[in-house]
Amino acid sequence: MIVEVTDQPLDLAAHEAAVADPRAGAVVSFEGVVRDHDHGRGVVSLDYEGHPTATAVLREVAAEIAQDPEVYAVAVSHRVGALKVGDVAIVAAVSTAHRQAAFAACARLVDEAKARLPIWKRQVF
Repeated sequence: MIVEVTDQPLDLAAHEAAVADPRAGAVVSFEGVVRDHDHGRGVVSLDYEGHPTATAVLREVAAEIAQDPEVYAVAVSHRVGALKVGDVAIVAAVSTAHRQAAFAACARLVDEAKARLPIWKRQVF
């Protein structure tokens, strides 16, 4: 299982490989990418700052999603530091037997990570 908060670029393929399981009929993955706008304002870059507990919180979130009996494996990482437009800020991957469960679990994983992670974003407009 990959679960990390890092200042290094995130690797979607590594996260997908980490959730590979011969029982899985579905692997759903997500990349959250820095976009060039927010509420009508042009964004030049972002700076993410993480609390020292961020990795532990992310592990808790991943463990909760992994407890779902339909979920075979989970991988999730969030980036901190200076990111430019087009950089990947969060990557998540989930494997399950069926696509509907995989989509739902991946959405929950991303939503819970975004809601609970002590990571703050400063946008440069």
